[in-house]
Amino acid sequence: MSSETLFTKIISGEIPSEKVYEDDEFYAFQDINPAAPVHVLLVPKKVIPAIADATAEDEGLLGRFILTANKIAKELGIAEAGFRYVINNGEQGGQTVAHLHLHILGGRSLEWPPG
Repeated sequence: MSSETLFTKIISGEIPSEKVYEDDEFYAFQDINPAAPVHVLLVPKKVIPAIADATAEDEGLLGRFILTANKIAKELGIAEAGFRYVINNGEQGGQTVAHLHLHILGGRSLEWPPG
C-alpha cells in the first residue's frame, strides 16, 4: 500500500473491524455507523484516493471490485430482494476517507433520492 489511510489501518488490523470478506485485492467489513440492516464497506487494498482518481490501469481492478461486491451481496442474503451500491466522490459527494470504497446497503426497502 502506497499511502496510509484509515482503511489501510483497518486492512492491516491496526484498527479493529468486523471482517466480512478478504482476498488478495479487497477487504470488506461492517460499517460502524450502519444506514441499513446490511451496511458493508468494500475497499480495494490498492489505495486509490477517489473513484475519479482511477486510471486505465485500474480497469481490471474496478471490474473485479463490482464482481466482488456482487459476491458479498449474495453471501449476505440481500442479492435476491435488492440492494444498493454507493461510491461517494469528493467532499460534496460525501466522501470522508480518501481511499476508494463502496457501500453495500440492503436488508430493507431503500428510499430515493438518497440524500
